[in-house]
Amino acid sequence: MGGVVGKSESPKKACTSETKLDAKLVGVMQQRATQGTSMKSFDSIILKFPKIDESLRNCKTTFQLFDEDSNGAIDQEEMKKCFHKLGISFTEEDMNDFFKACDFNEDKGIKFNEFIVLLCLVYLLKEDQATLHTKLKSAMPNLEATFETLVDAFVFLDKNKDGYVSRSEMVEAINETTSGERSSGRIAMRRFEEMDWDKNGMVNFKEFLFAFTRWVGIDEMDEEEEGGCGS
Repeated sequence: MGGVVGKSESPKKACTSETKLDAKLVGVMQQRATQGTSMKSFDSIILKFPKIDESLRNCKTTFQLFDEDSNGAIDQEEMKKCFHKLGISFTEEDMNDFFKACDFNEDKGIKFNEFIVLLCLVYLLKEDQATLHTKLKSAMPNLEATFETLVDAFVFLDKNKDGYVSRSEMVEAINETTSGERSSGRIAMRRFEEMDWDKNGMVNFKEFLFAFTRWVGIDEMDEEEEGGCGS
């Protein structure tokens, strides 16, 4: 796991109460957990990083298309247009909830790594998924398979199938991979702290997704591009 190092900074927001969207997501993950997982170890997740990384980065063109003012972030109106073009219909309240859920730094804009999380949440929570899946396949090939891999990884970590990953579950997952190594507990805690951004001792799928974009370096790519634009 040496090359998989996440950033230590936490987003500005530290939510302590579960939103309606969070509750729906927990329910979906509980249901997915009943289907089992193909992941056998944390190492098996790590081995999929390169393919996941490539698939997510291929979404950059679509993100730039929806970022109409090219400021590096999608605002709420641009997000609504994005939903419309992808054939995604939600109530005004639901769209507001999605925006708040994915604007993790509360800067009134969804950056590329947050956009990936937004698409995954929509993918999982959209009730009428047939049209959405067709649109996603057309705009962003392989994205569905990538999202399913991320769901599979979370289900592997969620040992008790309650829709959350706890510290003890993270330790168990790491120990299954690095049994006998004294450092395994420290590794597990470091990974858990990178995911548990609201510091409530439990990680939901949304937090896992944000951590994952950092593990594969998606947010670093954004920062490099922003720095390049200003030079």
